[in-house]
Amino acid sequence: MNLSVIIPAFNEENRLPATLADAHDWLSANIRDGFEIVVVDDGSSDATSEKVRALIDGMPELRLLQQPQNRGKGAAVRRGMLESVGQVRLFMDADHATHVCEVAKVLPVMAAGADVVVASRQHPDSDIAQHQSWLREHMGQGFNLLMRVMVGLDMQDTQCGFKAFTAEAAEAIFSRQQLDGFSFDVEALFLANALGLETVEIPVRWVNEPNSKVRMLMDPIKMFMDLMRIRRLHRSDPTLHL
Repeated sequence: MNLSVIIPAFNEENRLPATLADAHDWLSANIRDGFEIVVVDDGSSDATSEKVRALIDGMPELRLLQQPQNRGKGAAVRRGMLESVGQVRLFMDADHATHVCEVAKVLPVMAAGADVVVASRQHPDSDIAQHQSWLREHMGQGFNLLMRVMVGLDMQDTQCGFKAFTAEAAEAIFSRQQLDGFSFDVEALFLANALGLETVEIPVRWVNEPNSKVRMLMDPIKMFMDLMRIRRLHRSDPTLHL
């Protein structure tokens, strides 16, 4: 399976070059059927795009897409999913909290028939090398409980930034997906379920990055409001089983 790795990035001039070098090295050594790395710069005000361009000559598999303004992680991932070309399309975070080598767990699951593969930090076999703060972990647990009640997904972890889709699943999901913020993960998985796609959660090794882009006060409020919108956004789509 050829592979597209999509990395949304906003003001990541410091962390992104090392992530790209590390990811490119691993993919070059381990993905024999071809790959591309697609960075989607979400309207950065720093030198993120310039740093990516400086690497392209040495990494012919690297592509840069630039958003004209900052719209949010969901918008960046959506664009990357719809403009990439791999048979498998995976997004991961610029901080490399989940290392690209976890792809080695993803591909066999997809070869066995899964349409969507989701990294889960709550899986009993996951290795959490460095935990988040007590407050962030409990906020995450509270969000998951709200998600289950309001959206109806029976999933342990919707928010880990490492998810893979077949090309067909990516096109079906992200052509419908609308949320631009951090709740886009829930919407994408809600759509996968409503489309009857097979979704599998897998264990991963995950290392907390302390310089998170999630704002502790405003983003949880926006995410809660987005949960309330998900069903409403898609209730008129006759192709979905809601």
